[in-house]
Amino acid sequence: MASSIDPPITPRRQLRFTLVLAAVFAVAAAFVLTPHLTRAEAQVTAASEWDGAACNVAVPGSWASSSLLPDPFLKIDGTRVTAQSQWECRRSEIKELAERTIYGDKPQPDSVTGTVTSSRITVNVSDNGRSTSFSASVQLPSGTGPFPAVIVYGGFGADTATILATGTAVVNYDPAAVGAEGTPRSNKQGAFYNLYGATSTTGVLMAQAWGVSRIIDVIEQSGGSVLEPTTGVTGCSRYGKGAFVAGAFDQRIALTMPIESGSGGVSALRSIPQESGSQPLSSTYNEQPWLGDAFSAYTGNPAGLPVDTHEVVGMIAPRGLFIMDNPHVEWLGARSGALAALGGAEVYKALGAGSNISYHSNVSDGTHCATRSEWRTPLQQSINKFLHGTGNPPALINMHSSKSANLAQWRNWTTPTLTPAGPTETTTPAETTTPAETTSPPPGGAGCTATVQMVSQWNSGWQGNVLVTAGATAISGWTLSWTWPGSQRITSSWNASVTSSGAAVTAEDIGWNGAIAAGRTATAWGFVASGASAAPVVTCTPA
Repeated sequence: MASSIDPPITPRRQLRFTLVLAAVFAVAAAFVLTPHLTRAEAQVTAASEWDGAACNVAVPGSWASSSLLPDPFLKIDGTRVTAQSQWECRRSEIKELAERTIYGDKPQPDSVTGTVTSSRITVNVSDNGRSTSFSASVQLPSGTGPFPAVIVYGGFGADTATILATGTAVVNYDPAAVGAEGTPRSNKQGAFYNLYGATSTTGVLMAQAWGVSRIIDVIEQSGGSVLEPTTGVTGCSRYGKGAFVAGAFDQRIALTMPIESGSGGVSALRSIPQESGSQPLSSTYNEQPWLGDAFSAYTGNPAGLPVDTHEVVGMIAPRGLFIMDNPHVEWLGARSGALAALGGAEVYKALGAGSNISYHSNVSDGTHCATRSEWRTPLQQSINKFLHGTGNPPALINMHSSKSANLAQWRNWTTPTLTPAGPTETTTPAETTTPAETTSPPPGGAGCTATVQMVSQWNSGWQGNVLVTAGATAISGWTLSWTWPGSQRITSSWNASVTSSGAAVTAEDIGWNGAIAAGRTATAWGFVASGASAAPVVTCTPA
């Protein structure tokens, strides 16, 4: 079944790069945290491919093994991240560890040149005395440019009609031209390997991501007459794996949209062996040389990895991320995808950018890589927000009831409250960055109130969010209780410690989400429940 659900492999081609000087993470963070963004400010991208190039990262020779998801905020030296400004170098640590153990290295070439026209992008790359080239086709929307663009892996990603309708160009990228599939690890082919050797230990996914970065280099050099240097990336199935890696390892990409990426993509590596029917890690490693050669040591021991994909999700923060998943094909491991999304969302929250990540697997059509009506609106919202600077992001976590995940079962760490990166952020409390928060006047008196909000529903169940509002004074924690009016029961939950006894429910904060400023409302936690949707009367007791 490994290959049967994947799109067809396209023919080979070739590749490019230009190194833009490193810039400032604090600026990008400030863009995310400013309540009302201009068009330019909405591009939550870095000024270079990797802003942490100046960070001094020393990868240890060994690390502890754990069956739980690693703490994304725990630095290599054993201390924890305490300020948003420290995330740049912590991200660089995750990058180095992920390259070392999962994907292989992403080198920087000596030079990149090329051209951009209304129909084509050509890319020429030279490094260490070798040269290679490749190209991509361009499809422009109606209207007058220049246009932001979404790079679509193999013409097989988010619905191109929807992308074009937002006034966004489509760049059709043939990833096989840069990192070919159907080749042995000892004889890898494509533009990347023309430069770095057929026996390079870098996997095809990273090689293809390198190609995306070279396309962006050429777009940046082109002067913006056809395309703006504001880009997104998308792909489905094997191309979803590629789009995920591309977005994580190039900070200039404003919006990453992987679809049904499965094992080797977004899905948490530690969780896959526990998810019945999902593609085993050994199969992922052997089906194609997608992952780096070093990953062979972890196919039967993911607990030995120093990182996991929730941290790769965190590498994309605070930029836009919309993960789309399919719960109806067991091979795709959607529960592990949901787990990685929930874990990575903690990084977004800590950076004050909780609304910039969305995950959606609650779809009715199980056809692999289908165009789905459920994704159309959040896709439009994501493109408009992160590529055009208009409207609001979808800011949703919408898991299918059969493939929901519980982050609390997979972590022993809490999410810190990080010191903001600059003076601009201090006027915006962290709670205001999460979905559904409001600035309504505080209710009279101290204490807190809470409500249950239905997010989505299906025949046998529904998903709810729980909103907690502080009274006239701030609260440092909360305990909620209610009794269901009928046969409703919670089947899974996240971001709360929940106890159920029959119809009675009690929930407590888990530390990082307990503090709420006076008069503020926070979407504190969520759950999936069986039975008809209901809005019970909730009692809130502050800590």
